[in-house]
Amino acid sequence: MNKLLYPIDAVLMRFLAILMAAIVLVVCWQVVSRFVLNAPSSITEELSRALLIWIGMVGTAFAYRTGMHLGLDIVTNKFSLQIQRKLAVVLTCAVVLFALVVMVLGGGNLVALTYELNQMSAALDIKMAYIYIAVPLSGVLIAFYGVCQLYALVTGKALPPVKEMH
Repeated sequence: MNKLLYPIDAVLMRFLAILMAAIVLVVCWQVVSRFVLNAPSSITEELSRALLIWIGMVGTAFAYRTGMHLGLDIVTNKFSLQIQRKLAVVLTCAVVLFALVVMVLGGGNLVALTYELNQMSAALDIKMAYIYIAVPLSGVLIAFYGVCQLYALVTGKALPPVKEMH
């Protein structure tokens, strides 16, 4: 499983780092162009919004992989370890099902519809489908990581930790 997880983790970390650097640069340029040059850039607001969508969606998948997502375990911690493990399997199945049905199928339909209708972003002049494709992509990643988590739960092996970028 390590041979499969580590390359995907590495690509996601680098991709998210690039997106974060890009949004910092875009927002800094927006501030400089607006307040220093008195000539606000027309694309920076829309570009930063698109970058934020991608960071949020892909970052959600990576947060799920690392276990850093929002989770409430107040109730489940009161149960025995055996019941906690069974609940983890059920909840992970629910996450995979949600990711596949809502994010992949629903998000895929959104992408197809906006592509078919040729919905364009005003300032960037690109198809909105390219921005929205972050939803089904992150759904695929969450479902993949969920299946990996299910495998780990069923076999009793922990998922390998995410390796740091070098």
